[in-house]
Amino acid sequence: MKLQAERIAGVNAVSSFDAGEVSINGQRHAASVIVPWKGDVQPWGVARFEDLCAADFERIAALQPELVIFGSGARIRFPAPAQMRPLIDRRIGLETMDSGAACRTYNVLVAEGRCAVLALLIDTPPLRAPA
Repeated sequence: MKLQAERIAGVNAVSSFDAGEVSINGQRHAASVIVPWKGDVQPWGVARFEDLCAADFERIAALQPELVIFGSGARIRFPAPAQMRPLIDRRIGLETMDSGAACRTYNVLVAEGRCAVLALLIDTPPLRAPA
């Protein structure tokens, strides 16, 4: 689905999102990413929700956002409090939603001038053995 006709001046914006791919400022990404309101989009080495750990959220906390929008994939899945501890300790809010909703919400927040980070999980399906 196309989300943004053009780039929001001075900030990163999601241009489009499909289940296996996201486009940020017109650049396509087929793996999980961290999208700060300003600066470089960063690869996020998380291929599956089950692989999330506190270190993954520590990277996000280091960006010092006021709010993190976590796109958990095709369905809403909430990280364990221990995984979110780096955000909790710094009093950084976290909102969890499916990845499509997360992309739309992130765009609204940055368009309003908020210092938000989109942590977008693009699930890698498990490999299946040939039948």
